[in-house]
Amino acid sequence: MSDTPRKLSLNKLSLKRDAAPEQPKLEERLHKVLAQAGLGSRRALEQRIADGLVKVNGETAQTGMSVKSGDRIELDGRSFVASALTEPSRVLIYNKPEGEVTTREDPEGRPTIFEALPVLKGARWIAIGRLDINTTGLLLLTTDGELANAMMHPSFEVEREYVVRVRAPEGQEHVPDNLVDRLARGVALDDGPAKFDEIERIGGTDSHDWFRVVVKEGRNREVRRLWESQGCQVSRLKRTRYGKVALPRELLRGQSVELAQDKVEALRA
Repeated sequence: MSDTPRKLSLNKLSLKRDAAPEQPKLEERLHKVLAQAGLGSRRALEQRIADGLVKVNGETAQTGMSVKSGDRIELDGRSFVASALTEPSRVLIYNKPEGEVTTREDPEGRPTIFEALPVLKGARWIAIGRLDINTTGLLLLTTDGELANAMMHPSFEVEREYVVRVRAPEGQEHVPDNLVDRLARGVALDDGPAKFDEIERIGGTDSHDWFRVVVKEGRNREVRRLWESQGCQVSRLKRTRYGKVALPRELLRGQSVELAQDKVEALRA
């Protein structure tokens, strides 16, 4: 018998199966259940509950309340049902190709990463951060919303490593060293100061330079915006590492592989 701790998860109502009569009615705090489902941080969800934006069984939820398996929860126009979850957290490594978006549905009809992922029963994949449509490489997904929130939150300073191909500013053949130094010290972006925590020149051609860079914040298009702030043009961008997880060399674009359970637990350390 598995000794995995039991907790509550959220499933869409249309996917709900009735629990067996002998199954215990587990209870957990509402904001914790919502966070585990990847719907936000605990603090942000507590505020949404306080603002009257969450309903349980048709009634406006109260701060600090608990829910049990079988309760119906409504948030952002979506309905879920709380159900017992006994499966351990899972993490998937996906090698994202160019041309895919990281949203579940795209109004423009572009392909999404979720179309290429293994189908889950009683759970869903939650993206740990995002990659824009033109960026390739490592994308982590998990069934554990709290793990996803922890790995994305700036306070944890999780490293994101990229290789990037850059065209030098107009009139220059290669990216000058003083520009590289400036990006390491920090520059001003529209949403505040930013920098590369690590930056290393790793190659080049007559028309481009290649760099390895590391950031810890994961702001929207941060790597591209840093280079663009200095008049450079990013022509290729690939994420190769997120925290402790590196993109396996043998994993082809558009393919995924599940992380071993001991490595999943190591992500919490």
